Amino acid sequence: MPATATTYQPQLLDPHSAAPEPTSPANGRSFRLAELYQLLDCRTVEVVRLSDELILIIDEEGKFRNPAYLNLLATYLWYKYQPAARGQDSIVGRALLCHDKQFK
Repeated sequence: MPATATTYQPQLLDPHSAAPEPTSPANGRSFRLAELYQLLDCRTVEVVRLSDELILIIDEEGKFRNPAYLNLLATYLWYKYQPAARGQDSIVGRALLCHDKQFK
């Protein structure tokens, strides 16, 4: 397998759904910015590191939307992996949970 390949199944975390939705990059290896803008319905993304391998890709401007929807699942994962974040902030809008090698 190529160095960028991974077997991790990316998950779309939508604030309007209790369950993650499996998704995959169009090219089968890594997400591109244009693809993420469409998937997350945004114009700017931010990468939130959860662990050495896992990242959340979120809408950088999600909190400025009206209405802004709190993403409970993404926020829970962030707090679980990065306990120092608890009570500091939250994640709003759609988020993509994936392996860091799946974003170029």
